[in-house]
Amino acid sequence: MTVTALAEQHNTLVGTAAIRSRMLSVDGMLERLFAFAFRGLVYPQIWEDPVVDLAAMEIKPDHHIVTIASGGCNVLSYLSESPAKITAVDLNRAHVALTKLKLAGLQSLPNWDSFYRFFGDADEKQNIRDYKHYLQPALDDATRDYWEGRSLTGRKRLSQFKNNIYAHGLLGRFIGVGHRLAKIYGRDLGSYLNCRTVQEQRDYFATEIAPLFDKRFVKWLTNRRVSLYGLGIPPAQYEALAGGSSMAEVLHERLERLTCGFSLNDNYFAWQAFGRGYAPNASGPLPLYLDQRNFAKLRSNAERASVHQINMTDALLAMPSESVDRVVLLDAQDWMTDAQLNALWAAITHASRGGARVIFRTAGKLTILPGRVADEVLGQWNYLEEKSLALGLKDRSSIYGGFHIYERAS
Repeated sequence: MTVTALAEQHNTLVGTAAIRSRMLSVDGMLERLFAFAFRGLVYPQIWEDPVVDLAAMEIKPDHHIVTIASGGCNVLSYLSESPAKITAVDLNRAHVALTKLKLAGLQSLPNWDSFYRFFGDADEKQNIRDYKHYLQPALDDATRDYWEGRSLTGRKRLSQFKNNIYAHGLLGRFIGVGHRLAKIYGRDLGSYLNCRTVQEQRDYFATEIAPLFDKRFVKWLTNRRVSLYGLGIPPAQYEALAGGSSMAEVLHERLERLTCGFSLNDNYFAWQAFGRGYAPNASGPLPLYLDQRNFAKLRSNAERASVHQINMTDALLAMPSESVDRVVLLDAQDWMTDAQLNALWAAITHASRGGARVIFRTAGKLTILPGRVADEVLGQWNYLEEKSLALGLKDRSSIYGGFHIYERAS
């Protein structure tokens, strides 16, 4: 498939997922604006906690996992449990290319140091030389064309790996805007990283961050749906996230949890939010896939994962019945209409074995499936409510309202 054809396929897939309303309406225009924004790289790092995912899935050696790829961090992290197979799918061409690049890095870069420099630091010129020597020959044509192609700025996308890729992408730019907005009010968010105890983190939030949410402009800005596109939140998910409260109140609650709910020594999501990267020289908490202790195992398991640009529903329908053990939906269902939800769960039910599990997150606190997915389909699944609540409290990213586990009746 040509580069042009791949780009057209990407635009069609994203548009189908995000656009629900007629064009000549406020919602329709907002949805089309979001679809346009979502066409490029959104998440250099995925914002679902893989430790929570693994505790929920309880992966066994014969398991086949089907997951949304997003930035690829969790795909690689799941390999630490040595499942038989991982099928990663995504609508976004950039996320597919990033996940494939990370898998190629596991297999082709000479050692952990070069792998971490490329994907952990992601901020050195040596990465470009390593790409040409080690990665370029290992990539398929579409992935190579993506990274060697140019973004709207005119620069090769590959250059992001010598200029801190975590400051790029829709989310990276959104975090950067947040830092600049805080500076207007005299706050340096990076100073949070100087906290040494959870109590210091709580004090920092109370004195430096919480007062920002009382600012009139911040309240006005966060109540504009378009303002949260940088978090990958489409118009449909904005309403679920708000849940009847003002968005400023919701963001205050979620940011307080990110800032104060976990020790900075154990929360790389907080490092990303306040430092726009990981701790210097890998001296702080890291995703499982970047941890040196996991490198050898991940490298030996890398060939078990494959990545495809396709809708999750279509991917599952194409799989044999009773061939899937675990499905990871991230927060994608918050985007969906009732018809799309029913089609997805019919496909999941078709492909899954007895005892299979589905995990997902929601912007709001409650599961969104009862009353929306047909009883004859959802009735084949048990909601593990107690386990869902317990693990949701452990999710260090802290940006979601709920974490949910469904298990198919045997």
